[in-house]
Parts: sequence; structure tokens; C-alpha cells
Amino acid sequence: MNYGTKLQQAADSLGIRSNMLYRWKQQQEHQSSKECLSEDERAELNRLRKEVKNLRTKKEILKKASGIDAQEMK
Repeated sequence: MNYGTKLQQAADSLGIRSNMLYRWKQQQEHQSSKECLSEDERAELNRLRKEVKNLRTKKEILKKASGIDAQEMK
């Protein structure tokens, strides 16, 4: 039994045409791809990525600074 036969059986059991299942599959793939983000969502994602990078950099600087302070106290 191949993919097309299984798909047809699934469509028959749902009482729909097989092309509807193909269409749903394509829509799902499109929605789960990166292309489905709106311009605003993409801009916010980019802004948040920059913010995370900035915060990680600051965290590393603070870690290094606190390590230096701890060595000076000894």
C-alpha cells in the first residue's frame, strides 16, 4: 500500500475528497514555516533577539567583573 492509497482511504473515511487533505497539508506546512510571521512579528522577533544578545553580553561582563572583585579580596 503506498502513500496515495492510504491518503485516499483517510479521505474516504472522513467523507471528503483527497485533494482537500493535500490542501490542508500544504496550509499546515505554510503555517509552520518561518514565512507565516507577519512584518510586526518578524520585527519584534529581531528586536528580542538583539535584546537577548545584549543581555548575554552584559551578563558575561558582570561575571568577569565579579570574578576580578573576588580575587582582589583575597
